[in-house]
Amino acid sequence: MLTLHDIAELRAHLNLPRRNGQRIALVPTMGNLHAGHLALVDAARRDADVVVATIFVNPLQFGANEDFSSYPRTLEADTQALASHGCDIVFAPSADALYPHGLEAHTHVSVPDVSEGLCGANRPGHFNGVATVVSLLFNLVQPDVAYFGRKDYQQLMVIRKLVADLHFPIEVVGVPTQRAEDGLALSSRNGYLSAAQRQRAPALYRTLCHMHDALRASESPPMTLRDGLAALTEQGFKPDYLELRRAQDLGPIAPDTQEAILLVAAHLGTTRLIDNLPVSLPR
Repeated sequence: MLTLHDIAELRAHLNLPRRNGQRIALVPTMGNLHAGHLALVDAARRDADVVVATIFVNPLQFGANEDFSSYPRTLEADTQALASHGCDIVFAPSADALYPHGLEAHTHVSVPDVSEGLCGANRPGHFNGVATVVSLLFNLVQPDVAYFGRKDYQQLMVIRKLVADLHFPIEVVGVPTQRAEDGLALSSRNGYLSAAQRQRAPALYRTLCHMHDALRASESPPMTLRDGLAALTEQGFKPDYLELRRAQDLGPIAPDTQEAILLVAAHLGTTRLIDNLPVSLPR
């Protein structure tokens, strides 16, 4: 496995497999890898000839009061894990390499509509940062297929719209959320939880499961959402949002909506957790 930091080197190493018609897969990450990230690599390894994983803590997608400076940088452990899962190339650029003229002077990519509300409302500019860096990585790697986790569902929808609107010839694959045995969605930020908070955190997913069952039993969405918010608050969470949206585009549900998705973001102490759960609404 190659670990590269230079853009020119990355392009040079990808020229041959591209000329030979090999299928190239991209797995973008911010490092501090866990089993959820490695599931993306495993899916890419099954589907592609060349697997490229990127490790870059992107300053553009962090807000002023967020954890950019303290976000864990674990490149050595990450490269070892990626090698053990069959990754071919790790691209770990510096911020200066990707943004040579600085963050403010760099061209930004904005994806309207789907990036608004939900996490977009509570993290202004976050999805512009995501769309910008992913556009850069798409241009540098020129993959045939790219893999993203479904845990970050709004992000997945932003990337799919980005690809459609800018006519990138890239297939976007959403990989199912990986969970701990107690149901907590795997996340790099789970490491910020105290031992007591970690014991409480699976209640987030359990609440979504109870809401899923209520909706499937034809309980009204407003009542289900109200009860869900009350349950989270009682269990010590401070919800940012708890919403039911159309699964295909995150638009508002309508009387004829069948495929929907429950989405939640909530703080447990200082740690912000997100999760989601698809639900097929009864006719």
